[in-house]
Amino acid sequence: MNWITIGHIDDIPLRGARCVKTPEGKIAVFRTAENEVFAIEDHCPHKGGPLSQGIVHGKAVTCPLHNWVISLETGRALGADEGEVRTIPVRNEGGHLSIALESLMMAAE
Repeated sequence: MNWITIGHIDDIPLRGARCVKTPEGKIAVFRTAENEVFAIEDHCPHKGGPLSQGIVHGKAVTCPLHNWVISLETGRALGADEGEVRTIPVRNEGGHLSIALESLMMAAE
């Protein structure tokens, strides 16, 4: 796996997200209220809404377009909704964050 440094945990607000542009698409990196960090594709499986702009609660995010709830752990839609997004492995080493990608080329947003 190619681990790419993307910044520090303090760059992401509690219950918020930041985006990273990669050749594989836009990745949303989330920080929960408990300081856990998750990364998933930044588009809702429903209508492609920007999950990075959603509300983080527990280990899930609510899409800002149509209120679908997506698990940050599995990438799957919760409740009665169906669909999923790809999850990206994240490493937190002393607050320094890295994500695992197939490609080494990326640009921070």
